Order: sequence, then C-alpha cells, then structure tokens
Amino acid sequence: MDAQGRGRDEGIDPADQWVLNPDTGDYELRLTPSSGRSSVPAGTSEARTPGPRRRPKPEAAPSGDRASVPSQRGGRRAAGGGRGGRDEGRKAGSRAAAPATGRRKAKPGKSRKKKALVWTGGVLAFLLVGTGTAGYLVYQHFNGNITAVSTDGAGTGGFSKDRAINVLVIGTDKRTGEGNEGYGDAGSVGHADTNILFHVSKDRTNATALSIPRDLITDIPNCPTTLENGEKKDIPATSGDRFNTSLGQSDRTPSCTMRTVTELTGLEVDHFMVADFNAVKSLTTAVGGVDVCLAKDIDDKDSHLKLSKGEHTLEGEQALAFLRTRHSVGFGSDLSRIEIQQQFLSSLMRKLKSNDTLTSPTKMWTLAEAATKALTVDDKIADINQLRKLGMELASVDPKNITFTTVPVLDNPDDKATVILDKSKAPQVFSMMRGDVSFTAVEKQEKAAAKAKNDAKLKGAMADAADVRVDVYNGGAPPGSAQSALDWLQNEEGVLKSTNKANAPEDVKKTQLVYAPNQADQARRLADMMGLSASALKPTTTDAGAMDPMVLTLGPDFTEAGSPLSAPQKAPDDIQRVEADKAVCAK
Repeated sequence: MDAQGRGRDEGIDPADQWVLNPDTGDYELRLTPSSGRSSVPAGTSEARTPGPRRRPKPEAAPSGDRASVPSQRGGRRAAGGGRGGRDEGRKAGSRAAAPATGRRKAKPGKSRKKKALVWTGGVLAFLLVGTGTAGYLVYQHFNGNITAVSTDGAGTGGFSKDRAINVLVIGTDKRTGEGNEGYGDAGSVGHADTNILFHVSKDRTNATALSIPRDLITDIPNCPTTLENGEKKDIPATSGDRFNTSLGQSDRTPSCTMRTVTELTGLEVDHFMVADFNAVKSLTTAVGGVDVCLAKDIDDKDSHLKLSKGEHTLEGEQALAFLRTRHSVGFGSDLSRIEIQQQFLSSLMRKLKSNDTLTSPTKMWTLAEAATKALTVDDKIADINQLRKLGMELASVDPKNITFTTVPVLDNPDDKATVILDKSKAPQVFSMMRGDVSFTAVEKQEKAAAKAKNDAKLKGAMADAADVRVDVYNGGAPPGSAQSALDWLQNEEGVLKSTNKANAPEDVKKTQLVYAPNQADQARRLADMMGLSASALKPTTTDAGAMDPMVLTLGPDFTEAGSPLSAPQKAPDDIQRVEADKAVCAK
C-alpha cells in the first residue's frame, strides 16, 4: 500500500500521503509525481498510457481550507468506493486535482474538524467504523482485514437512514492471542462477557448505550446457527441461564446473542461487532492511549492493575487490565466493573472525536488498520464501504447527547452471584429506547408540545377497572400475546370483563383501542393501565350498547403485558448512567 513499495517516495510514512479533502470529508491519496510518472496506482482505469504527456487544464480550486488539499501538477487523485447493503452510496471515481492558480479567497465552508467528524462517524466501544477509503487498492486492503460471522437471520438485515439504528457490541473473554494465556480459563470458548447495545435515534439527535450484565438470569431463545465448518445447527432454547452463555456455549455464535437481546429488550438488532482481549490492546494503542481518572488507588491482583489516585493515560495491556478490574472499584461486583467500562468508553469516544485524532492521517490509518483486523463483524457489514456508511450515520450524534446506562437489575434471591431483571424499572428503560426518548433530555421542544397535546386527549373521568369491558385480539403482536395480555388484565389489574378473541381479522401497524363515545371513561382507564398514547385511541361515531365491549388489537409494538406501549418521557430517577461528554473519576 505504500509509495516506497512502488518506488515512489523515499522515507515517507504511507499514512502521511493521505490528505483530508474538505469538500468530501474523505482522506485522499496524494503522491507527488516524479520522473514524469502518473500518481494513479497501476491496475486502475486511469493507468498511464503511452504517448506524449499533456499538462492538464486548470480546474476550479475546491472550497474550504486550501491548505488541506495540496495541489498536484500533472497528477490525479484516486478515489474509491463501491456498493453494498441496502443504503447504497454513489461509487466515487477518479478526477483531476486542481493545480495551483495563485491566491484566491476561500469560499465559506465548514471547519476541518467538523468535516472530519462527518467523515469519521460515530465510534462506540472498540469500533472505528468511519474508515474512509480512497483508491481501489486501499479498499481491497481493508476488506482483506475483516472477519465476518453470519447473522443467521437474527438481525434486521441492515441499517437504513429512515429509522433508528441498533448495534450490539460484544466483548468476549476468549483467551486466544499472544500474551493472554496468563488470564486463566485458557481453554474457554469465550462468553458474551461485556455487552453494549448502542441505540441511535431515528433523527440521529441522541443515542443510548445500554450495558447488559453478563450475570443476568434470562431466557435464551432457539438459535438457528451456522457453524464454522458451514454446518447448520438448531440450538434449542433454554431458560434461567446467565446472559453470557448466549455466546460460545453449546456452539452458540453472536447471532444467538442478538436474538437474546431482542427477546430481552424488544429492540431488533441491526448489526453486531465482537472484540476480544487483543482488540482492546491494539485499538487503545492505536489511538495513543485513553485518559482515565481514579478517585482512589487501585491494586487488583486478579486483573493485575495497580494505579495511583489521579489521572492516567492507558493503552495496551494496562487498558485491558482497567476494563477487567472490579475488586478495587465500587462494590467489587461486575456491576461496578460495568460502570468503569462505561467511563472508559466515554473517554475513548471523546479521544476519537478530538481534533488531534481526526486531522492526523497517520493516526486514522493506524486506527483503521487496527479496527479492521481486531473486530469480528456480522456478514451484512463485512465490507469497508458498509462500515463507512454506518459510521457516517452515527456521526451527527454529539457526545453530550449520548448516555451510557445499564439494564436495571436486582440481586438474585436464589443465587447471590447472579442478578435478575428489575421489572419495576427495566420495562421503562426498554420502552424509552424503543420510543427514541433521550436519556439526556435533548428532545426537541416541538416533540414535548406534541406529547402535551396528546396527553390532553386522555384527561377526563376514568371508569373503575371492574367496569371496563374489552375484547382482546392479536393483530401482529408476538404469538400468545392476546392471552398474556388477558391474564395480566384480569389477574393484575382487575379487568374481569375481558375476553381473548385470538387473531384479529387484519393486522395493525400499532396497538389500537376502538371504543364508542359512551365508553370514553373505560378507554381512558385501559389506556392508563397499558400506557397507550392518545394516537392509539380510535373512537367511533355512535354509542355502544350497555353490554358491548371495546376492541383492543395488539400490534407489533406490544412486547409483554405490563410494559407501557407509549414511551415514558423521563428515565427512572435512580438508574445508573454515564454521560459521554463528561469525565468521571472511578471510585
């Protein structure tokens, strides 16, 4: 990939030959022509042909920061692209670079830092997805680094611009790789040890990074799986297992972890990325270290981390030890470790979005090289162009609008080493994420105004639960939803005049309640119980008979009885959270 290998440059770092173009936000290969040779790599469509050389006609200079795009005389810049996935971008071609034409007033444009941010894209955990590729050879080089695993149909099939994005980042404790033998459990096939579901809102204004404790007792669904040898295997569902056994155990692959996350949260996962111990070490080294702050000394004999109180910059082996430590922080539990991991990842995101990183071609090349070698991704994004597009989708989310939080859990009364779901808080967190509600209160004022208008429709007298009469249909909800809703209404809420009517004549896009004008008080009570929004209430024009029931049709937005269907606008007061733009000292 470097110029020296083609006899072009002497003693120049290949990464320093990449220059940021402020018009496109891409780094582009710039090789100074020598001895009358073209700068286009051999094998491209514009390779040099015999014949007399002609000096190219001057072109208009690009707008923006001229210093970031050096001129070339008689040379061309290579730009690469490609197609892949559902959101296909236009494939870039080569075009002549503008020669110097004297001083000219630069057109107004975005700053280099802002352009670079758009190019780089969002970064979560250990991934650098915004790896801009210029030139066919670079495209091939990075593509050759990528390791992919099948989703086995567990995901959505790919992200798109017109809806929210969910990326599952899995940190596995598999001990393979140089220098990892001393961590114990050397023969382990690896578990889903660290799990973060990164949810980006549909309008890209906010994001939530949800940590899922490895020791959470949950149900693991049936998992159709493609094994390493290509064999297909159907791994049966289990109940009452630790979440971390959704990967590695019984031949389970990351696609099974995807299914487990969807079953737990009600959020469909678009993509997954897996990082092992070596990925942590190589990526933190590539970025030049991650800044952390300690509120007290740490001396953890299990993770081999020994640090004094205060600020430190960690990379490689020391960064891995920090992410693995737990006995010297918080309460010494895995939940305490999750909290310092979130603080570390917040710092990593700030480092990756800093001007110091974004405007350095050498650092960006090193990071792209490390990321594509270190991470295992799903087969839907096993292409550098798809990774780049995903990164650009995440780019507009400001760190101040990104919140790290953890699935609310309680100590397991049957086993003090594990935790169980806190059913009084977890459904609220999941509902907020499904509804794109920001945990950092950055929702636009017009959204708040629209909610207030909807809330006004729900105000009024409410009937007693015993007086609510309703027929329940399944109109696109998961199988068994009508019966589970009926059981909940009768046993938990006292709505005894309710009936399971099985499947609806037609599916609905969202759960809806049809009622007559004289049933408005019943509708308000049922809406209050189930968390229905005003838009879910569908009044008819004529009154109903005294014995006529309302009609409740459960749609795809229904996940489980008792889980509110309209997202709450405020997170529970005491849930754990870390805001990505704030530095916090580990305690």
